[in-house]
Amino acid sequence: MALNAKDRQMRQRIALEAARIMEESGVRDYQVAKRKAAERLGAPDTRNLPSNQEIEDAFMERQRLFHGDTQPARVQHLRTEALKAMEFFASFEPRLVGPVLQGTASDHSDVQLHLFAGTPEEVVIYLMDQNIPFEQGERRMRFGRDRYETFPVYRFVAGATVLDLTVFPVDGSRQAPCSPVDGRPMRRASVTQVQGLLDAAETPLAP
Repeated sequence: MALNAKDRQMRQRIALEAARIMEESGVRDYQVAKRKAAERLGAPDTRNLPSNQEIEDAFMERQRLFHGDTQPARVQHLRTEALKAMEFFASFEPRLVGPVLQGTASDHSDVQLHLFAGTPEEVVIYLMDQNIPFEQGERRMRFGRDRYETFPVYRFVAGATVLDLTVFPVDGSRQAPCSPVDGRPMRRASVTQVQGLLDAAETPLAP
């Protein structure tokens, strides 16, 4: 059903406010950001909520407008930290995912890695052997239309960077979970690909 001008305007305002909440407060859940935005705009019961992609587009536009002079350096720094972490976890075939890979990282963004192991305990033992204190949790991810699976997550701080590790089975590299933004298979980058992104950003443009 087509939206009238008033509904379209409210939908856009919610998307913009949700993007602001995600950037300034570090909220990572799109649904939480949408509901908070709707409440702040006096429309807590509206069903006319923007899609995750609309919020992501508003988020990127906000970064371009307000952080265009600092965003590239922030992303480059976090990708450098990601590469160090990936080399550290090389035996688990790490892949970079999320805002740091997409180039939309904010001040609140973690470095998110997917690791692949025979059992999650292998990652736990590795962290303990390296004397790295960590927090443990879980993350529910969607595959395809209706299939959901839960995976262990380990988080720790390296310097000033938060590392967020989701551990998949060894064969988990064959199918990426769905992106929360557009529902397509999540983009994953190997060590070589991350290094390529870093090299490309450092290469000066030809005159």
